[in-house]
Amino acid sequence: MEMRLWSLHPKYLDSKGLVALWREALLAKDVLRGKTKGYKNHPQLIRFKEFKDPIKAIESYLYYVLKEAERRNYNFDKRKVSIKNPLSKIIPVTDKQIEFELQHLSEKIKKRNKNIRKTKIEKIKNIELNPIFYLVKGKIESWEKGSRFKK
Repeated sequence: MEMRLWSLHPKYLDSKGLVALWREALLAKDVLRGKTKGYKNHPQLIRFKEFKDPIKAIESYLYYVLKEAERRNYNFDKRKVSIKNPLSKIIPVTDKQIEFELQHLSEKIKKRNKNIRKTKIEKIKNIELNPIFYLVKGKIESWEKGSRFKK
């Protein structure tokens, strides 16, 4: 199973992507709390582990995913997110990582819907991030495992 904690704003995800992100972020929270045996060293968790309060960081991340789900009238269990004042702009993410994620998400959406030739996200000029992240110049993140787009 590939865990994917998107740096992109959750509004860009299709319904399957948003539901998967919710589940994976909840799993990440359990991993960071030490409540699971697996995924302890998963590369997608590095940036959360490196923040001074990893639980507050993942809770903030989940908060913004939940807000997007509520905007779409999805019925995610809000009791799973306890933070009331989420953090924002606390974790850097590189511009090349965002480019990679946009391409990766576009490919996933095309695979799920064979009738799509070009996704809406391919046309976006100013991409928004999950609010816990802020943009910096740089290469694809070192934790991005097995990227065929790495340079």
